[in-house]
Amino acid sequence: MTETTRATAAFPLSTTARDPVALTDAGQAALEAAEAYARQSLAPETRRAYATDWRHFTEWCREAGCMALPADPVSIAAFLAGMAKTHSRSALERRLAAIGRQHKLHGHVWSASHPAIRATLQGIRRAHGSRKRQAAALTSVELRKLVAVCPGDLAGLRDRALLLLGFAGALRRSELVGIDREHLRFTESGLRLTLPRSKTDTAGEGTELGITRGRRPQTCPIRALEAWLSASDTRYGPVFRRVDQWGNIDHTRLVPEAVWQILRRRALQAGLSVGSGERLSPHGLRAGFVTEAYMAGARDEQIMDHTRHRDLKTMRGYVRRAKLVTESPVKLLDL
Repeated sequence: MTETTRATAAFPLSTTARDPVALTDAGQAALEAAEAYARQSLAPETRRAYATDWRHFTEWCREAGCMALPADPVSIAAFLAGMAKTHSRSALERRLAAIGRQHKLHGHVWSASHPAIRATLQGIRRAHGSRKRQAAALTSVELRKLVAVCPGDLAGLRDRALLLLGFAGALRRSELVGIDREHLRFTESGLRLTLPRSKTDTAGEGTELGITRGRRPQTCPIRALEAWLSASDTRYGPVFRRVDQWGNIDHTRLVPEAVWQILRRRALQAGLSVGSGERLSPHGLRAGFVTEAYMAGARDEQIMDHTRHRDLKTMRGYVRRAKLVTESPVKLLDL
């Protein structure tokens, strides 16, 4: 397969474009640039997840003896049915999205609402339940338990700063590990944090957050961050870096998956567990921020401005969970 064929396979030319075989060097360079930009239309984590999902589907098709591209809707339905007992609803939906993206990129007709696919998914949800396991909200109560088990060594200082800043800034994993020293501006009252890019800022316009100093030294995100920066002698570049088993700092930036690993390790040490219907996840830091901010009387627009939520309905989902007990009508009954 030639370079041109590989490029057009991942980023097909429009019907009005010239034959890819006849492309000049300039045309080929432009096509490759377009393909590179097209790949960047998705976040790196999403691209990796879709690549894994597509590989899973093509391997299944090879074993089942059916075509992966274009795939027959009945084959896709059979693929989803085979995972019904072992995979969550969100996992099935993501695999379906990955399959759909490949079909669209290669110029094939795609419809996730095809009767065979839609009916199969509905049957799976009815048979195995459709409720998604949401990330457990990690509030300051849980944060105090987590940071209490972070020792004073380099790894402990880093983890304390990462968890507290993630909570106070309502940051996503990719935003946390993407912070550079140049993005931090300390003031007397706290910190001005610049996020050059985030999930809802695909154009890369950037946004700035304000984080004030905490009332308690042990849970103050600014003090924790200052302690880590000083101990690690981080003057520029990635703020959160690898610390090996011997306590040496690697200048390599942490990957988003490392945030989950750090949270899981510290939660295990702290004996922190979540409800059976929930899951421990770094996303719980954002959920916990929304929950606690709402309980403290923050307005919707204040919360959304800080969390960078674009959809009020999504943000209100966290608020609703916080209100289930505190504002339950049951308390009005004579019980």
